[in-house]
Amino acid sequence: MEDQQNLEAIMGLIMFGGNAKSDAMEAIAAAKHGDFELAEQKIAEAEESLVQAHHSQTDMLTQEAQGNHVQVTLLTVHSQDHLMTSIAFTDLAKEIIDLYRRTYSE
Repeated sequence: MEDQQNLEAIMGLIMFGGNAKSDAMEAIAAAKHGDFELAEQKIAEAEESLVQAHHSQTDMLTQEAQGNHVQVTLLTVHSQDHLMTSIAFTDLAKEIIDLYRRTYSE
């Protein structure tokens, strides 16, 4: 994989992963204030960012599968860690929103 293309994929993981985590945090804040419509909108935005991040990751995996080996750098590892953390955080945010929803409905 060319260095520029590799860097773009890595930065895509970091950028979209960061966007997902930020949107998930905003979703929790909205739910905390009882705005579940906004919370669901923010979770949908987080999930869309995760889809975009997965596209970047798939590009890297496809290149690797085609024999164009990606040099694993600290930045590469960081980008994968960023994505996985964002996925876990978004999943957890959904659970927290559900708890707030139950609290508000009682």
